[in-house]
Amino acid sequence: MVQAYNFLASWQLFPEKCNFEFGLVPKSGNYKIDSVKNGKELSVDISWVSIENEAFYTQYQLIPESTIQPFSNQDLADSIKTEIVNASTLQTIFYKNDIIVLEVTNEILANGYMKVSHKGINAENKNFTNVEIYHKQMSVLPYASSLTGVAIRPTKEGVIKHKALSAMEEQTNMQLNQIKEQIELLARQAQEIKKRKELSLMIYEAKLNFKPQIGSTYHLYEKKDGSHLLSLVAPKEWGGSGPFKQFISSVQLLADHTWREV
Repeated sequence: MVQAYNFLASWQLFPEKCNFEFGLVPKSGNYKIDSVKNGKELSVDISWVSIENEAFYTQYQLIPESTIQPFSNQDLADSIKTEIVNASTLQTIFYKNDIIVLEVTNEILANGYMKVSHKGINAENKNFTNVEIYHKQMSVLPYASSLTGVAIRPTKEGVIKHKALSAMEEQTNMQLNQIKEQIELLARQAQEIKKRKELSLMIYEAKLNFKPQIGSTYHLYEKKDGSHLLSLVAPKEWGGSGPFKQFISSVQLLADHTWREV
């Protein structure tokens, strides 16, 4: 089983790199190959979630001896033949009543990805080819999520896992959205405080001819020499900016002795 070493991993599906002529299109998937029974057999675990959020799962064993062996999933096939063609190619042929119904070729590409090709006949007796591309997972998820398109049926375990996954995604997304909204609110509050601070510094550096009262509204002007002045007189009472270079803003003194625009 040394030749199968390159395939022994958990592989994550690249949905955007795949091409499907038949079956449901997946939005996520996982394809796991393990060595079992002292390396004499390969265990294949495949599960995936379709774009319609339907969960699928299948599991079976392969004996790569190039001889026809009985197959447990009679819905798909009654016998299979598996061969490790070389260190980068694993081929499995599925038979039903001695007729080939599906050919699956696992191929390790030069970039380290795994290409899985399914060639078979659909319910309308037409040939099809589905091509899937996977990348090797550095860590294995606690749930499976992948594709091997044909004749995989939803299982109770797959449905339960999918519902749990959907609930987890919904809850974490909701919590993340709440945190995002809180961050955005804090950012707006920080910006408002910064703006009040800058305005307050400008006002406290301005010329004051009276004592401002908390809650009262005043009017800030820029003088012709570039300095500022806080006035009780509004621009409309001057008939414009009055004797000043320009009107800056109407402002109000808050209880914390900062100023805000009104």
